[in-house]
Amino acid sequence: MISVEHLSDDLDEVGVATGDLVMVHASLKAIGPVEGGAAGVIRALDLAVGPAGTLMMTLGAHDEFAWVNEHPEPERERLLEDAPVFEPRHSPADPDVGVLAEIFRQQPGTVVSDHPEGRFGARGARATDLMADQPWDDYYGPGSPLEKLVDGGGKVLRLGADADTVTLMHYAEFLADLPDKRRVARHRKVLGPHGPVVRIIETLDDSEGIVDYPGGDYFADICLDYIEADRASTGTVGNARTELFDAGDLIEFAVEWMEENLT
Repeated sequence: MISVEHLSDDLDEVGVATGDLVMVHASLKAIGPVEGGAAGVIRALDLAVGPAGTLMMTLGAHDEFAWVNEHPEPERERLLEDAPVFEPRHSPADPDVGVLAEIFRQQPGTVVSDHPEGRFGARGARATDLMADQPWDDYYGPGSPLEKLVDGGGKVLRLGADADTVTLMHYAEFLADLPDKRRVARHRKVLGPHGPVVRIIETLDDSEGIVDYPGGDYFADICLDYIEADRASTGTVGNARTELFDAGDLIEFAVEWMEENLT
């Protein structure tokens, strides 16, 4: 059993410092058994950044009606009649982003953004500002929590997470100078001023990619190339191979990579 203090010391060794703004991607299985389980991992992260620091995670939202957006747009509002209303504070996280994200959402002091597709959570000194005023359309682009992460000198921490899970890459998709980026429109039931309504969200395609790419998942390729270029701080946290990226440097690398490889 790994203690919270030991995990916090490991985070310090890999470069997480007091006062840092850190976006976390983690595999609890890779980290290993921690005192207090997932909540213990969050406690260790809190200790590592301290009261002046801030943690951020991708949450998304569990959506049993996601299949509706595979249908023609004129049919979608009718198909969403029985869908539950998205509730920013209470809707569970998307299971695809991992167990830790849901526990993170539930912790006292965690602030969430109010977007049904690109929902984030944050806790700490800058949490409220990070989560405020997320754009409805292009929710990963300018004005998003991802842009605020970069502008705030943030870092990205991968604790045994898969190479294709770095959400910050979506912000790079907006910045990359590429022709004919693929866009999507999605319909979601949300709470309007007079009750539940169906609203349309338009954004770059953050599911299938902004362009066709023969190499598989280009997020994974960018991440692995970045690590191979020796631009990340690496180490072990618990039992998990860990990388710590400077968010601004990663964005610069990712934009250049996309412009060279996705044209």
